[in-house]
Amino acid sequence: MKNYYEILEVNKKASQEIIDKAYRVLVKKYHPDLYTGTKKQYAESKIKEINEAYNVLSDHFLKEQYDSELEKEEENKYIKNEENQQYNSNKNINNNKKNNEEDFNERMKKHKVGSFGGIIELCRELYRNKPKREEFKKMTKKDIIAIILTIIVVIIIGIILWFIPFTNGWMRELLFENPLFNWIGSIFS
Repeated sequence: MKNYYEILEVNKKASQEIIDKAYRVLVKKYHPDLYTGTKKQYAESKIKEINEAYNVLSDHFLKEQYDSELEKEEENKYIKNEENQQYNSNKNINNNKKNNEEDFNERMKKHKVGSFGGIIELCRELYRNKPKREEFKKMTKKDIIAIILTIIVVIIIGIILWFIPFTNGWMRELLFENPLFNWIGSIFS
């Protein structure tokens, strides 16, 4: 089914005035008298499409029928697309499971899981697989930066609370009379 809105280069919610204006602009743009040769043939076919689209979209009754048919077609496309995506994802999941099982079985043949040799093999795999190591390094750098920033923010909030008269007593009680903080302080002293 042709999309008459695309042919007239307007939105589906366009008013009748906008459709009329777009029609006039496109008729002037693609008028066959402006072109020669193969371009003239293209312009003639384009004018036929524009006229067909305008005849449907300018009549209120035909436009309503066309909109309902277009909506049904879009729903059908959407449903088919959803079904295809679900089928493809199920197919990919089954393939991934099969590949993962095959990889696991191959690794099991190479070394015994839980043994010292297995740990050495795991270290070798991590060492050989450079892209995974780079991702791990990037992740750990981001995590370390996030942890440091969190600690700095907590310290700044603690300092601010210490100097506010209303919360000063609460902060003193938390730091000097709390058994947990006393135990942590005894470890470092």
